[in-house]
Amino acid sequence: MCSRDPASNQLIDFKNNDSEAPKECTTSSGAPIGVKDAIQTVGPRGPALLQDFHFLDEMMSFDRERIPERVAYAKGAGAFGYFECTHDITKFCAASIFDKVKKRTAIAMRFSVACGENGSADTVREQRGFSLKFYTDDGIWDIVGCNMPVYYLRDPSLFPSLIHAQKRNPQTHLRDPDMFWDFMTLRPETLHALVIYFSDRGTPDGYRHMHGYGVHTYRMVNASGETQYVKFHFKTDQGIKNLDSRRCEELMSHDPDYSIRDLYNSIKKGNYPSWSMYIQVMLNEEAKKCRFNPFDATKVWPQKDYPLIPVGKIILDRNPTNYFTEIEQLAFSPAHMVPGIEASPDKMLQGRLFSYGDTQRHRLGGNYMQIPVNCPYRVNVRNFQRDGPMTVTDNQNGAPNYFPNSFCGPKESSRALALQTCCPLTGDVYRFMSGDTEDNFSQVTDFWTYTLDNCGRKRLIRNLSDHLTEASQFLQERAVKLFTMVHSDFGRLMTEALNTARISKF
Repeated sequence: MCSRDPASNQLIDFKNNDSEAPKECTTSSGAPIGVKDAIQTVGPRGPALLQDFHFLDEMMSFDRERIPERVAYAKGAGAFGYFECTHDITKFCAASIFDKVKKRTAIAMRFSVACGENGSADTVREQRGFSLKFYTDDGIWDIVGCNMPVYYLRDPSLFPSLIHAQKRNPQTHLRDPDMFWDFMTLRPETLHALVIYFSDRGTPDGYRHMHGYGVHTYRMVNASGETQYVKFHFKTDQGIKNLDSRRCEELMSHDPDYSIRDLYNSIKKGNYPSWSMYIQVMLNEEAKKCRFNPFDATKVWPQKDYPLIPVGKIILDRNPTNYFTEIEQLAFSPAHMVPGIEASPDKMLQGRLFSYGDTQRHRLGGNYMQIPVNCPYRVNVRNFQRDGPMTVTDNQNGAPNYFPNSFCGPKESSRALALQTCCPLTGDVYRFMSGDTEDNFSQVTDFWTYTLDNCGRKRLIRNLSDHLTEASQFLQERAVKLFTMVHSDFGRLMTEALNTARISKF
């Protein structure tokens, strides 16, 4: 028994740590239950009675046990810990979380697999979610990121199609390579994310051994009201580790929950995972003169031009006490920002500002921010929102629910007002299509040429060809054409790999 890992021993640990005798079971209303394993019937073989509340209470709860699954990033793991500010960045940002070195802020983190359902394997080739919730003394700040520095799209209008193309065919209910490659090759802006997806980074060795990125461009405001644009980076202190295809397949068959197990056991054993937080800073004048669109989520900011600036440490030191309560109900939204941090014109970010809060209200209910794991417990919420299903707070008692008022209702914050910036905008209102108006290839070429070594390129080709060979011939040809536009060697090697794969089929 001693050789078992902490996750396997969870129930034994619970029993050993509970010194009291077993408690009486009750209904949801607290009434004690005398017989738990039999329903009320008319005689030992007669029909059941509608008055059997013990049974009805159990079944009504069971019938509603599963809340709607997240459309994307459904399966995940999470933990809790703290952020510690290690460097002074107050010249860039007046957010209270950064106001002094060594200040600690409680955090929640959730890692996830992008398009798999809740029962899918952790080791599939997918983008990984990397989301952070900071419980600051100015309220909740969420960073909803991933393990790749770029995203597939630069306009949110196609986000549902991106997810649909990676999920199941509506007729066959199977993952469909034709759907995947049809969408990706019709939108060349996906190339940058696509090559990272099929590189070693697409199959990280658990969640502890991958970097995280905020992906989007944000704006920071300092105490003087000066602004600058930033990107957030989280570098794993455990070191980058990835799994090869063979190891991924082995784990899919005998440990599909590999990443969840690894994170839980690491924390339980006291081997607390951590990440170093950095920012890249781009001044407003630099953004105006930048050779690429700095608000394009399919682009990185070259670190030689915008070096990483250290900020602090993320440390996870507590597992959830109950997965459903603290992780499944954990809800993020990039719209949750605090004074000193604002959105940029990044179109994907602008779309997510609405989408995330809307989906959480569908999934968890209109009062999802009252769920303990989501509430900004370090501040008292004072607003003019009331009622709705599952109101579990005091509903702000008798405070006025309208503004302005003459009865001591909450007032506006002078600090928040001082940190609210004015951003002049001009332009025509129109649906500006961006698919082919931006450069879709040069940064992908840099990734192929400079980021990957020869072995990395070979693995990328193998991973791509293994997947692409299952798609229709015309989609293979369209993909190869795009890879050739990235680099001639890329296209040539893909052609050779696909030809070899076709021959091996016969």
